[in-house]
Amino acid sequence: MSSVPPPTAPLRAPAPPVEERRIRANGIEINVALCGEGPAVLLLHGFPHTWRLWTDLLGPLAAHHRVIAPDLRGLGASSRAPGGYEAGTLAADAEALLDALGESSAAVVGIDAGAPPAFLLALRRPGRVRRLVLMESLLGRLPGAEEFLAPGPPWWFGFHAVPGLAETVLEGNEGPYLDFFLDAGTLGEGVRPEIRDAFVSAYTGRESLRCAFAYYRALPESARQIQQAVGAGRLTVPVMAIGAEPVGPALGRQLEPVADDLTVHRIEDCGHLVPLHRPEALLTLLLPFLGR
Repeated sequence: MSSVPPPTAPLRAPAPPVEERRIRANGIEINVALCGEGPAVLLLHGFPHTWRLWTDLLGPLAAHHRVIAPDLRGLGASSRAPGGYEAGTLAADAEALLDALGESSAAVVGIDAGAPPAFLLALRRPGRVRRLVLMESLLGRLPGAEEFLAPGPPWWFGFHAVPGLAETVLEGNEGPYLDFFLDAGTLGEGVRPEIRDAFVSAYTGRESLRCAFAYYRALPESARQIQQAVGAGRLTVPVMAIGAEPVGPALGRQLEPVADDLTVHRIEDCGHLVPLHRPEALLTLLLPFLGR
């Protein structure tokens, strides 16, 4: 595993024009941000994010790629679906979105809750995924994360998993609650006010919270699907795992036994919100890997 310090000079590109569209795919409407031209790159965010998590990457990526950045099922401006929050359905959402946009394949980048569906899509449908980038997430109960999980899972996993509890407690206090994750995910630095406000708006209200916490309530089923898929095959596409704080090397260790072509990196002095906290360091890894 290589350790990557922040670059001495920032990687910059003009902010591209972004088109937001609502696209019918897999029985729901997916809000998606589109920019750039070239080979497709599909970006899958997590909690508590929307497609705006990728804001600082859009310019450099769009210079050579068609960037597809959806709001995941139930999040942001996508449909508040009653169910389907396990990784398998989310992977099917991603594939249906590529179909609707006329893309036969894409490089897929997933972080946090976006990583398990990206993993399943590449494992189940390798012809649709040219390259796979996973960061700051765990893949169900696959071996390799024992050290990370030794103290127990993060406290909010249990809180979010109890049906109806978290949304009842948090309704009306969404802003301060999300600030906890945004501050922790940037090692106390926080995110820009306009992005913070967009995230808070997206997660405000009982139904928005229900959909967010449905991801945690679906974790046992997602883990079962991941275990089943790994038992049936291996990852044959080139894979890059990126760790920061707090997940670090755990994701790479989970991938080592199941991936044929794996590169593992850790970005130094970087919190969980890698694309917002250390976008330049992330781009120094992403751009060469996607352009290989």
